[in-house]
Amino acid sequence: MKLVVKGNFLHAEGMAPMRCAIGKAGLTHDKREGDNQTPTGTFALRQILYRVDRVSLPETKLLALPLSPYDGWCDDATSEDYNRHIKLPHPARHEKLWRDDHVYDIIIPLGYNDDPVEAGRGSAIFFHLAHEDYRGTEGCVAISREDMLALLPLISVGAVMEIS
Repeated sequence: MKLVVKGNFLHAEGMAPMRCAIGKAGLTHDKREGDNQTPTGTFALRQILYRVDRVSLPETKLLALPLSPYDGWCDDATSEDYNRHIKLPHPARHEKLWRDDHVYDIIIPLGYNDDPVEAGRGSAIFFHLAHEDYRGTEGCVAISREDMLALLPLISVGAVMEIS
């Protein structure tokens, strides 16, 4: 399956276009850490991270891993763990994946800047849940909880997201 993001809409074969949020500063071909832009390109969807205490996932073909309060993502470009899923506490700057709001109740990390990781080219680029007002993200793509739950059974190994 290919998910296609064009502007503020996500398109998936056989489904109506879904509203989505992208980076507060729009799209970029030259992603940099902290620029609030969503990178353009085609990125693998490999696994799901989710809050088991808040979400009952539908059947899915992707590996689904429950989150804990000790999960984070390193966004420190000087760290050897940059752009990687980490366990907390961690000495380098990082983002906590266990949040009070609900945007990270379901996260699909995009295969961006991960093979190989290049320091400073952007980290923690996720496909996750949107705020109710669809406000811009820090570089991710976000959709409603209802749309995500409808999509998850359709996403299989080898799926990609194309952002243009």
